Amino acid sequence: MNIGCHLSIRNGFLEAAKLASKLEASAYQYFPKNPRSLSVKQWNPKDAEACMDYCRTHRMYSIAHSPYPTNLAIETPELRQATVRSLRNDLAIAEACGSVGVVVHFGKYKGADPLQGYKNIIQCLHEVLEGWHGAAKLLIENQAGEGSAMGTTLEELVQIRSLSDYREHIGFCFDTCHAYACGLWSSAPGGWAELDKKAARLGYWDHLLAVHLNDSLYEGGMGKDRHAIIGTGSIGADRFRQCLKTFSAMDIPVVLETPVPRGGDHGPEIRFVKELSPT
Repeated sequence: MNIGCHLSIRNGFLEAAKLASKLEASAYQYFPKNPRSLSVKQWNPKDAEACMDYCRTHRMYSIAHSPYPTNLAIETPELRQATVRSLRNDLAIAEACGSVGVVVHFGKYKGADPLQGYKNIIQCLHEVLEGWHGAAKLLIENQAGEGSAMGTTLEELVQIRSLSDYREHIGFCFDTCHAYACGLWSSAPGGWAELDKKAARLGYWDHLLAVHLNDSLYEGGMGKDRHAIIGTGSIGADRFRQCLKTFSAMDIPVVLETPVPRGGDHGPEIRFVKELSPT
């Protein structure tokens, strides 16, 4: 499996890839720019190309993550345009670094008509992807149900993709903590088997291109998005053994977004996940 973690690019794109190697990771995630802003970034093309070459040589996968303010369901015209420009910028950086794509949360809409929220998401995706011909894709991430129930079902994600005029540029990123928090991944016995079967039936797995592997600080179904180190949270090691059987058959990046131990790094956790994974 292609196991890794989220890493900083403060020393550049290439150095982030090299750090992943030091951690014995074969995948990693990064913010392509300031994670708290929708600003457009000018990047160093030579650094990005060197990163792409390094990852290809070492058979390493990377994914970018859009900034926190990104909301596909946004309705305000000014914010909508800022979101579109930001995501196009993210895609361009991801393409230059040879990344699989850019993870973007499904979107939250607080208006009275939920249908309008879905329309906003489809329109935003249309504006971002119109004219895009790169290999990097937008990877829509399932949500935890914190503040909004939108994006918590596989049906929603599959339908949004199918309704897009540019679906060939859209994939999925599955977050384990989010799925557990919203009840998509039931804590009952057989919960993973049920989710696995449903995802296969809907065709969700066919377009899964990345995984966020996170334990949950809270019990399942509470709608609380609080990540925990693998095996220390409510999901627990046994449930992760079950889901890793599914992901081990997919040649995709599986990335930790878990807390970093004080004074340490993700190296021990990456090794632990490898131990949980089927050989």
